[in-house]
Amino acid sequence: MSKSTWILALAVTLLAADVPRADAKVAAPPARGDDSKRKSKNGKADGTVGGVRVLVQYGRPEVRGRKVFGELVSWGKLWRAGANEATTVTFYRDAKVEGRKIKAGSYALFAVPGKKKWVFVFNKQPKQWGAYKHDKGKDALRVTVKPKASKHTEALTFDVGKKKVTLRWAKVSVGFRVSR
Repeated sequence: MSKSTWILALAVTLLAADVPRADAKVAAPPARGDDSKRKSKNGKADGTVGGVRVLVQYGRPEVRGRKVFGELVSWGKLWRAGANEATTVTFYRDAKVEGRKIKAGSYALFAVPGKKKWVFVFNKQPKQWGAYKHDKGKDALRVTVKPKASKHTEALTFDVGKKKVTLRWAKVSVGFRVSR
């Protein structure tokens, strides 16, 4: 191989390595049930965070004058991070959550709320009702994050921002960083 051919091959290889990859072929996330007769309506947050397309599908319970964290949702206990079916999160390419690797795909998203720290749980069984049959052996990842006090949010909401996926409800805001 001549020197110029070798340099051209090297340049093409380096350029190809830097080209952003298309979203992985990920199976469609499980559909949520019909919410027409439910108090908690379905919600969806879809966007690109840290270079990764992320879709969150969840039930949107409302505060309705109740004390949420510490009563309705117990401190230190696994929670579906929403209402009705388990909340799901879909990563359309391999990603990092709080710096830890997770494969492209759909996961049930649970949370273990605490006054000073929360644990987000990404479970490999996305289609399930609530957190009643959570199998810890199917957890793909657990990350610990810090909650923040925030202005009141009546209906639970997820936001896909530039660097984080954030859950807001009552007077709490808590999220996890996503990157490639």
